[in-house]
Amino acid sequence: MAKKILVVDDSASMRQMISFTLKGAGYDVTEANDGLQGLTAAKSQSFDLVFTDVNMPVMDGLAFTRELRKLPNFKFVPVLVLTTEAGPAKKAEGKAAGATGWLVKPFNPDQLLNTAKRVL
Repeated sequence: MAKKILVVDDSASMRQMISFTLKGAGYDVTEANDGLQGLTAAKSQSFDLVFTDVNMPVMDGLAFTRELRKLPNFKFVPVLVLTTEAGPAKKAEGKAAGATGWLVKPFNPDQLLNTAKRVL
């Protein structure tokens, strides 16, 4: 059975690119356009991996990660932050929120897949 991945990003084109890359590698992908929608999806189904952007309306990626980590089923699920933010302070904030790893946009499809395989 394919691993299930949740992709949370407010950019439709970015979600499409990430989903296309992951689906091409055989993953089952669910998309959400902000942290609140991602949290709703996480409460209704399980995922093996979560990708999230940082800067989003309604609920940003770091708040989403903190809330996700409060759910019993997501305490140990890898959360990869995929964002344009590359500063050490933001990365430290992400780690403190519970992020497993950090990738900077624009992403390299091979790097995205390799990172997903590594954490799964």
